Amino acid sequence: MDLANFLEPAVVEAGIIAFASLFALIDPVGNAVMFASLTANDDAKHRRVMAFKGVFIATILLLAFMFLGQGILTRLGISLAALRTSGGILLLILAIDMVFAIHSGGTSTTDEEEKEARKSEDISVFPLATPLIAGAGAISAVILLHTNAQGNVMVELATVTALLLVLLITLILLLLSTQVQRLLGATGLNVINRILGVILSALAVQFIFDGLLQSGLFGVK
Repeated sequence: MDLANFLEPAVVEAGIIAFASLFALIDPVGNAVMFASLTANDDAKHRRVMAFKGVFIATILLLAFMFLGQGILTRLGISLAALRTSGGILLLILAIDMVFAIHSGGTSTTDEEEKEARKSEDISVFPLATPLIAGAGAISAVILLHTNAQGNVMVELATVTALLLVLLITLILLLLSTQVQRLLGATGLNVINRILGVILSALAVQFIFDGLLQSGLFGVK
C-alpha cells in the first residue's frame, strides 16, 4: 500500500469526517461516565473484563454493519439516496438531542434500560456494547460512511481506521472511567456533548442534501 495514496486530500478528509461523526455518536467520554456509574460496586478486574468484552462485541457489530449493511438494504429495495436522506435525518435528530442534552435513547440508555442494567452483573453486551457504543446512530453512520466511499479502497480504509481509533479511545476511557467521571462531572460532559452535537448536525444536514440531490427529485443527480 502506497502511503502517498493514504495521505491524499480526499482520503484524509474522509477519515476526518468519519472520525468526527463516529466520535460524536459513540461518545467515548459519555460512555465512560455511564460505565463508571453502572459498575460503581464492581471490583477493578471485573470492570476491565466488561470494558474489553463490550468494546470487542461493539467492534464486531459495527464492522459487520459497515460491510454488510448496504447489501442488506439493497436486497430490501432501499436506494442509496433513501439511505443517505433517512440516515441524515436520524443523525440530525440525535445531534439535536446532544445539543439540548436530551436523553431519548438514541445515543444513550433509556431510564428503563438503565434500571435493567443495574440489576445485571455483566453489562458488557447490554447496555455497553449496544446501545451505548453500537447504537442506532453509530450503526447508521458506518453504513452511510461506507456507502459514501463508493468502492474507493483508500477511503474505505480511512473510514475503518477512524472507527477503530474511536473504539480504541472508548476502551481507554472506559478503563479510566472513574477518573473521567470525577474530572468532568455532569456540566463538563454536557458541554462536550453540545459541541459534538453541533458538528454532527452539520454532517447530518450534508448527508440529507446529498441524498436529496441523488434522488433526482430536483432534476439533478
